Amino acid sequence: MATLNDPFVEYSGAVDDAAKQGSLSIRIGLGWAKSHSFTTGQCPVMRYHRGLMQMILHGKAEIAKAVNATVITLDDAPQGYKDFDSGVAKKFVLNPHGLVKS
Repeated sequence: MATLNDPFVEYSGAVDDAAKQGSLSIRIGLGWAKSHSFTTGQCPVMRYHRGLMQMILHGKAEIAKAVNATVITLDDAPQGYKDFDSGVAKKFVLNPHGLVKS
């Protein structure tokens, strides 16, 4: 299993050699002069969770459209897996019993 710290893994969409190895190259001087900040970590999901769930439940947010989800039948699953493996920019939701609105 490859990890970000594996020196033998290269990322094909990288813009430079450092990025191919999972490293970020930044020019500190430019950021320092403009007083930019750089933070990492997880977003505070629980801060927005309740409000988002209420919007979804009351039909004010269409989450499937927001995340580009496509509802497919069980018969279409093999093609959905092939499409996903090829890197298409969509998510697939299996709906074997026809219970999910599409």
